[in-house]
Amino acid sequence: MEEQNLFDRTYNFILTKIVETAQAPHYTEIATALGVPMEEGRKVLHDLFSQSGAAWLFPGTDYITSFPPFNNLPTQYRITVNGQQKWFAQ
Repeated sequence: MEEQNLFDRTYNFILTKIVETAQAPHYTEIATALGVPMEEGRKVLHDLFSQSGAAWLFPGTDYITSFPPFNNLPTQYRITVNGQQKWFAQ
């Protein structure tokens, strides 16, 4: 149950951070927000992404590339909210 709670909190933090800043957080930001050691933040990030087929990390790194419906790398699909166009879609 605790692991699921940590996954839920991680998912929520990532999504909220992308909406607020238009950038995906690094695992060090995730660890700080969750109040866990850096290595545990990295592990929960990888564990969460290993269970999702729609979200992925840039190959061989800890960098979030895509987190539905957002893409952290520019794509031809732009998202506009309240006249602001600062996000990219998958």
